[in-house]
Amino acid sequence: MGMILVAPLIIPFFLTTEKEIILTDVRRWVELLRWTGQSDLGNLLSLLNRAKEFRNLYYYRLFKGNLMSRVVMYVLKIFYPECPTLFLDTSCNIGPGMFLQHGFSTIVMADIGENCWINQQVTIGYKDQNSRPKIGNNVRITAGAKVIGGITIGNNVTVGANAVVVKNVPDNCVVVGVPAYIVKRNGVKVKEEL
Repeated sequence: MGMILVAPLIIPFFLTTEKEIILTDVRRWVELLRWTGQSDLGNLLSLLNRAKEFRNLYYYRLFKGNLMSRVVMYVLKIFYPECPTLFLDTSCNIGPGMFLQHGFSTIVMADIGENCWINQQVTIGYKDQNSRPKIGNNVRITAGAKVIGGITIGNNVTVGANAVVVKNVPDNCVVVGVPAYIVKRNGVKVKEEL
C-alpha cells in the first residue's frame, strides 16, 4: 500500500537526466539493506516509501538533473517531505552509491566520491566561506564525526565515531580521536598523527 501512495514520486525519475546515478544509489542501498526480490523501479519505490534519508538523496539527484524533473520534484516535495534533519548541499558534487544510515542531525557540504557511507549526527562542511572538504571513494564516516575545512579525505578511509578531522587523511586509513589520528594504515595497526 505504501508503494502505491508514493507512486507519483516516480514521475520525475522518468523525466530526469540523472537516471543512471539514481539507479546506482538504489542498487547500493538495496545491497547494504540486504533486500531481495524486486526490480530497480520497485526498489526505488520501496526506498522512497520506507527511507526518508533516501528521499533526500533522490531529491538531491533530481535537483542536479534537468529543469523539468526539478520542477516536478518541487511540487512533489510538498506532499512527500524529505527527512528534515538531513541536509545535502546542492552546490556540492556527490558521487554514485551514497548511503545515508540514519539521517538524524547530519549535514553534508562536501565534494564526495563513489560509495560513501555516512552515519547519523555527522557534520561535513566549511571552515570558512571557501574551504569545504573533498572526500574520496569508498569512505565511511561514522556516527558523530566532524570533517571540517578544505581538507582531502583519501580513498578507502574510515572516520571513527565522534572523530574530528581537520587535516588531510591519506588513502587506506582508519582515523579516530579529537583531533583525529591514524590507527590503521593499509590494514596494519599504527598510531600516527595527521
